[in-house]
Amino acid sequence: MKKIILALACIGLVGCQQGKMGYVDNVKLMNEYQEKIDLEAQFNSKVEAFGKKRDSIQQAFQVKAQAFQTKAQKMAQSKAQEEYAQLQQESQSIGQLLQQEEQQLQIASQTQMDELVNKVKEEIKAFGEANSFNYILGGGEGGSVLYGTDADNLTDEIIKILNDSYKK
Repeated sequence: MKKIILALACIGLVGCQQGKMGYVDNVKLMNEYQEKIDLEAQFNSKVEAFGKKRDSIQQAFQVKAQAFQTKAQKMAQSKAQEEYAQLQQESQSIGQLLQQEEQQLQIASQTQMDELVNKVKEEIKAFGEANSFNYILGGGEGGSVLYGTDADNLTDEIIKILNDSYKK
């Protein structure tokens, strides 16, 4: 009987012990993480440069197309159709090249962001292990924390660690 009571008491103690838990506001974390801010700025400048390049190429092509229209009026119809076909082919080639370049830019950006997210997850895991957390939950938009006390919010601590690490 004593063994049963002792066993129930032990189970009760183990069941009552709660692990150390905290949460991180994912949105705030990513919005205030300097490396993410810098990556976005770098990507935006690349997008802007690509936009200028695309516009420049398109303007040059439009000038060429307008010159052809003027010239085509004085050409034989068969010669005009041949040059028009070449112009169309050139337009398609330019469009494909620009589309490929844009896709490469998007892929590179996505790869960098994926690496950044993995880095953040690793840092949160290391923080949790170093500070004896059993769980660190994700909050913010789409997160799993609907409510948490400010004392359990680890966001600012994690942001500081990430930003300090990034500065080095």
